[in-house]
Amino acid sequence: MAKKRLFGNNIKPACKYCEFSKAGEPDSEKMNCSKFGEVKSYDSCKKFEYSPLKRIPKKEIGLAHSDVNKIDF
Repeated sequence: MAKKRLFGNNIKPACKYCEFSKAGEPDSEKMNCSKFGEVKSYDSCKKFEYSPLKRIPKKEIGLAHSDVNKIDF
């Protein structure tokens, strides 16, 4: 039986989630990999090791104009 990973087992390998990469310039899609040097954030290699702390969660969808917000709890 496969071990269930944090955020699911269907995560595509990408350098932006890898343990060996660090963010480059803030406006750039470049990452600094300790194995291969400068790479693009969506690249991946056989050395990929998932780091859940580097994953930025998607923003929560708000219910701004919903009847749910008008209910008193």
